[in-house]
Amino acid sequence: MKARVTDTSSNYEYVTARVRSRRASLFSEEDYRKLVRMGPGEIARFMEETEYEDEMNALGSRFSGVDLIEFALNRNLAKHFNDLLRWADGKLYDYIARYLRKFDAWNVKTIIRGIYSDAGREDVEADLVRAGEFSDEFLSRLTDAGEIEDVVELLSGTIFGKPLAAAYAEYEEKGVLVPLENAIDRAFYGTLVNALPPEPDRATGLYVEFLRAEIDFRNVRNALRLARSGADVDPSEYFIEGGRLFSGSELRQLVSNTDELVARIRDSPYGDDLSAALDDLETADSLIAFEHALDGALLEYSDHLSHAFPLSVCPVLAYILAKEREVENIRAISRGLEAGLEADEIEDELVIQ
Repeated sequence: MKARVTDTSSNYEYVTARVRSRRASLFSEEDYRKLVRMGPGEIARFMEETEYEDEMNALGSRFSGVDLIEFALNRNLAKHFNDLLRWADGKLYDYIARYLRKFDAWNVKTIIRGIYSDAGREDVEADLVRAGEFSDEFLSRLTDAGEIEDVVELLSGTIFGKPLAAAYAEYEEKGVLVPLENAIDRAFYGTLVNALPPEPDRATGLYVEFLRAEIDFRNVRNALRLARSGADVDPSEYFIEGGRLFSGSELRQLVSNTDELVARIRDSPYGDDLSAALDDLETADSLIAFEHALDGALLEYSDHLSHAFPLSVCPVLAYILAKEREVENIRAISRGLEAGLEADEIEDELVIQ
């Protein structure tokens, strides 16, 4: 990652033009319908004829089947996001670089989960996305750690260090990863929000609007999970500051009453996008479909900002979300096929705009 630029010479027109071109190559709904009716080997051959060709050819001699697909997906994702950093200048570079730290958060959670579940090193590495600020060397050191406590210690000099150290005692007491994973998310979003000026200019204001939406959707997901779980947990412990939909105290009151929580979401700026999903939620036994609807609604909201402000950071962030979703959809298809799921079961796991 190149040194952060501090001037204001952002090249929005150039970068957004490149992003529009990249977005046009994303898989379509028809592509996904084809994939769910293939086997892993057929998916690999299909991907060799798409923009994943380079990664499939480079990795094909070392891996096969689902493993090949997984490694190719993550290598391609990192390539595209590093291209964004290579293209961008000025504030735009800074916005993108800060946001891509989400993959540092993803990688830390992946490594911790791997240790917790005794997963093999290769399985953990297949899920790493090398698009954040952590170097390959540092990721290798984290992956080599034998205990979660060792990972926490290695991260002591990063944005995740203090929050993870504080959450580690609760992890030891309860034996579940939720406190650690929540600490990672709050550290990432907290760093993003706290670094922004109190009176942002127009460009920064759009960045703030996007981040607030993502934080709101994360808080909605966490709140509904707590409401449905019946767990005796203070929801403010899982609240991420920086959104506009809830305060921590409001969430504490709403989480015990799903009807009021749903009504609050309906009256929010996201209510129209989530209307159908909220109807389903009120009668559903599971949160899975609603969580997929949340992901789809965030994609829709990011696209709305992109169309309203085409020469801004919004199209870039919307592309990042859409590219992530493509990778997650392909991964869900390949893993579903490997697990022997039927086509309609796999399609239920996909988020398609």
